[in-house]
Amino acid sequence: MENTPWVANHTGRTDFNLMGLFSQSKHPALLCVVIFVVFLMALSGNTILILLIHCDAHLHNPMYFFITQLSLMDVMYISVTVPKMLMDQVMGVNKISAPECGMQMFLYLTLVGSEFFLLAAMAYDRYVAICHPLRYPVLMNHRVCLLLVSSSWFLGSVDGFMLTPVTMTFPFCRSREIHHFFCEVPAVMKLSCSDTSLYETLMYLCCVLMLLIPVIIISSSYSFILFTIHRMNSAEGRKKAFATCSSHMMVVILFYGAAVYTYMLPTSYHTPKKDMIVSVFYTILTPVLNPLIYSLRNKDVTRALKKMLNVGSVLQESIK
Repeated sequence: MENTPWVANHTGRTDFNLMGLFSQSKHPALLCVVIFVVFLMALSGNTILILLIHCDAHLHNPMYFFITQLSLMDVMYISVTVPKMLMDQVMGVNKISAPECGMQMFLYLTLVGSEFFLLAAMAYDRYVAICHPLRYPVLMNHRVCLLLVSSSWFLGSVDGFMLTPVTMTFPFCRSREIHHFFCEVPAVMKLSCSDTSLYETLMYLCCVLMLLIPVIIISSSYSFILFTIHRMNSAEGRKKAFATCSSHMMVVILFYGAAVYTYMLPTSYHTPKKDMIVSVFYTILTPVLNPLIYSLRNKDVTRALKKMLNVGSVLQESIK
């Protein structure tokens, strides 16, 4: 009979409570509408960008192939977290079962990990395009691009397969309230009643590798790029190269900065409120900003968009 409370804690309660953004807001209804609008913007922006790149033959090159994959990842991982959060707020429910929590965690880790490596591949692509333009068709042929993208997806899934099963098999005998708006690993680990210090150390080392390798590739690529831009004789060429690279760096700083805070800073720097705010940046805001950064600042994409709109208006006129 002495083990009854322990057994009840481990087997009788399988649901978690997500104490998310809305519990911290004075105006939850307004916040819900804002997040819903941002979610629709992210979906529509990334979907339009994917369609533009697919339909316009002028955009069939390695850079836009990588942007398509980035948009696909953004659509998928904002869909992993935000719809559940919005539905819970509308329905007045904040529960998530253990299997749903594990699936959400796995998909999120896989997609974010894949994006880490994809951004590194995109930085390498820009390095080859700017520093070795004559060899670009050979160094970045279709097979190389497929290899880089598939490697990004594979390494991201390794992250998901490594961290999710271990996290979800820890005994949770404390409060079932996750102080977050989705099942993020650090937030779930706080509920465990066992010693997780060794696992947290291993997770830290894993995240260092997951972040360090792409950061080294990105830093090296952009260092060579900046050096090459500085040596360019053409002011127009310098301007175009710098504009392209600055767009990429905006995404990299926002995405990696938030990830470093979440997974690499000591727990003394963390509070539930801070963790949720930081997660909003790379979970909700980054998927909205990516299509804006890669389209509004890109003449080829804006030209393709105008072409598509013109074709649409012509078709409407012919139907009338």
